[in-house]
Amino acid sequence: MSKTILITGGAGFIGQHLTAKALASGHAVRILDNLSPQIHGPDAAFSPAAGATFIKGDVTVRGDLEKALEGVDTVVHLAAETGTGQSMYEIDKYYRVNVQGTAILLDILANQPNRVDNLVLASSRSVYGEGAYVCTSCAPHGERCYPLARSPEQLARHDWAPKCPTCGSDVEMTATLEGDRLAPASIYAATKLAQEEMFRVAANARRLGLAILRFQNVYGEGQSLQNPYTGILSIFTTRIRLGLSLPVFEDGEETRDFVHVEDVANAVLHFAERPVIGGVTVNVGYGEATSIMTVARLLCAVMGSDIVPHVSAQYRVGDIRHNYADIAALQTASGLKPAISLDQGLTRLCDWVKTQPIPQDMLERANAELKARNLMG
Repeated sequence: MSKTILITGGAGFIGQHLTAKALASGHAVRILDNLSPQIHGPDAAFSPAAGATFIKGDVTVRGDLEKALEGVDTVVHLAAETGTGQSMYEIDKYYRVNVQGTAILLDILANQPNRVDNLVLASSRSVYGEGAYVCTSCAPHGERCYPLARSPEQLARHDWAPKCPTCGSDVEMTATLEGDRLAPASIYAATKLAQEEMFRVAANARRLGLAILRFQNVYGEGQSLQNPYTGILSIFTTRIRLGLSLPVFEDGEETRDFVHVEDVANAVLHFAERPVIGGVTVNVGYGEATSIMTVARLLCAVMGSDIVPHVSAQYRVGDIRHNYADIAALQTASGLKPAISLDQGLTRLCDWVKTQPIPQDMLERANAELKARNLMG
């Protein structure tokens, strides 16, 4: 059945892939986006895919949201300020966009006539903080434990490993489940958890369909090459093209779950088309942990570079050590399984990157901002 889908933040990376898939499936698509220069560049312009409607506006402006919601039956809420490090010193901006913007959206749905019956929220793996681990010292049978966030003092000692909260021993990572403890370690993560709770309460009160999707590290063709605060793969590809060094934080063994944007867009569209009354929360990832050093070396190989990534031993307060998703709940709820391997995805990403203008490298400036606030060592 054809739907009219509003995608907030739809001019962004994930939104453009979702728009193409939704249009191909016969849906009407409306995009609301403020074309943030940090994401889209200083001369931001946007031409929507043929058949989509674009409204330049902001989720923090009630009138913009009211206009965008007219005639809509499904809302996919992608609009958000992203970036762990930047969120630690631009707290007001992250709150206004991520929390207050969400509040305005839900307030309109609660108080004005509309036909919206389904909500899909783009959340983040960051809500777990360090996520789930196993301590074999005090829990020999493999019971799960949830380490506290690593303190600035621990990071300054270059002691990278999360610790068992019971015995203090180093712990072994395991896949994080949706029911595991939630413990945001950054302002960004805290705002994403706030979004989740607001969506859950509002949807249940009005018996709306609800899907909360906790994205892992999304990458692929079309991701912003302008934003130095998020997207390690785009930062690395820019530095490779400029012939600059590739500094890898900590000891290079920190891991992430890299999932291609096409697999993410497929998951979002599934839940946009199929309201889940009572709600569902699922991880959206590839389900494998890959170290940052490994992915840096793979990028160099795919791009034909002889740059050798090096460990910098630098760190950011609020970063996590490991996190990869258990994706069984996604498969149960949707029947979907990620189809694009990291090797395939990196090849596609690099082929696309080579067609783009080389942006200015902003990594050092972003790092300097963190260092000036004692958020990086």
